[in-house]
Amino acid sequence: MITSRWTATPARTAVPRRRGAVLEQAILDAALEQLSTVGWSGLTMEGVAAGAQTGKAAVYRRWPSKEDLVVDALRAGLPAFDSAPDLGSVRDDLLELCGKMREAMFSRPGVALRAVLHECDTVTAERFHDVIFEGVIEPGVRLIKEVVRRGIARGEVRSGGTDDFVCDVIPAMLMYRSKVCGSEWRDEEFEALIDQVMVPLLRR
Repeated sequence: MITSRWTATPARTAVPRRRGAVLEQAILDAALEQLSTVGWSGLTMEGVAAGAQTGKAAVYRRWPSKEDLVVDALRAGLPAFDSAPDLGSVRDDLLELCGKMREAMFSRPGVALRAVLHECDTVTAERFHDVIFEGVIEPGVRLIKEVVRRGIARGEVRSGGTDDFVCDVIPAMLMYRSKVCGSEWRDEEFEALIDQVMVPLLRR
C-alpha cells in the first residue's frame, strides 16, 4: 500500500461578493451593530466595513463621513409608522399608538440614536435631532391627528382637537420624560398620560 506524502487541503469557501442594495443594507446593519456595542465614539468606518465583510473603500464610496453613514443607518432602521390604530375609541387608539412610539424609541436603532445624541457635540447632534423628528415625532403627530379626526367625526372629541399644541403633547412628554427623567414608559404611565392629560384636553 502506497501512502501519499501530500495531504489534501480543504477548499476555502469564498464569500459571495455582494453588490448594490444588498451590500448597502449589510453596511447599514453593521453600522447599527457598531453603535449598539461600542457607541458613537467607538464606531469607525473600518469597523463597519469589517462587520459588513467588505472593503473600507466600498463604505466611503457611498458615505463620505461617519455622520452620513449613521444618519442613513438610523433612518433605515427605525420602525415605520404606517397607519393609526382604529380600536373604536380615542383613548384606546392613543394608548395603542403610544406603545408603537415606545417600540420605536426603544428599538435597537432608537436606543442607538439616543446614545448618539448623548455622545455627540452640539453641532453634530443637530443632524440626529432631524432623524428623531422625521422618523418618530413627525409621523407620530400625523397619526395622532388621524386618531383625533376620527374621534371628532364620532362626536367623541371637541372640534379643534387637532390643534398642533394638543397633538404635540404625547411626543413632547415622551421625549422629556425619557431624556430628563429616565422614564422607560411603563403601561401605567401611558394610561395616566392619556386619562389625566389627553382625554380632558380632547373631551367635548
